Amino acid sequence: MTTNDSGSAPKPPAKDPWDLPDVSGLTVGVLGGTGPQGRGLAYRFARAGQRVIIGSRAADRAEAAAEELGNGVRGADNATCARESDVVIVAVPWDGHAKTLESLREELAGKIVVDCVNPLGFDKKGAYALKPEEGSAAEQAAALLPESRVTAAFHHLSAVLLQDETIDEIDTDVLVLGEARADTDIVQALAGRIAGMRGIFAGRLRNAHQVESLVANLISVNRRYKAHAGLRTTDV
Repeated sequence: MTTNDSGSAPKPPAKDPWDLPDVSGLTVGVLGGTGPQGRGLAYRFARAGQRVIIGSRAADRAEAAAEELGNGVRGADNATCARESDVVIVAVPWDGHAKTLESLREELAGKIVVDCVNPLGFDKKGAYALKPEEGSAAEQAAALLPESRVTAAFHHLSAVLLQDETIDEIDTDVLVLGEARADTDIVQALAGRIAGMRGIFAGRLRNAHQVESLVANLISVNRRYKAHAGLRTTDV
């Protein structure tokens, strides 16, 4: 007797991993939007037509940076940025990561939070990865923001390329990690809004440490070859 003969419903077809949601109407907030990585991401999303708010501890600093970026970018204090955005990217320095997120727990509740912070140390030998007590910056964010939907992405992007107005496309993939596929699909789709990029699902948050740590290797690549290296995933 076949499965259908027994009365059981047939299995639904597997979801196409490239069938991603329309995210063009979402507002993207960038905490740390006045720093190089945050400014670069804000610029690229705004250039792609996304509504963007950059946040800073000082609203006037964020407003000045937003005016420089143009493309409709708004500036606000961190709390307003978090509250008025649908998806919030965390691009703050590692040493201020925990304090910033703790102060915004209420504003970030229910939001998709995209952590792109890389815990790194530097000495005379170069960059090296740090191991947070929670396992990774993203896992620290998840622990501090229990009511948020924490994902991890945008770790391996060159701030120099992101901010270069003469570059139309950035040839790279964005590894996206998270616990809920619906959330990682949204972040993948956002990555795909930036010309030249793809968002690639890369596992759960427990795997975020090695993704964050790889930035130390990319820094070594860039120094050796005078480059702004990114990543491409083959056969996908």
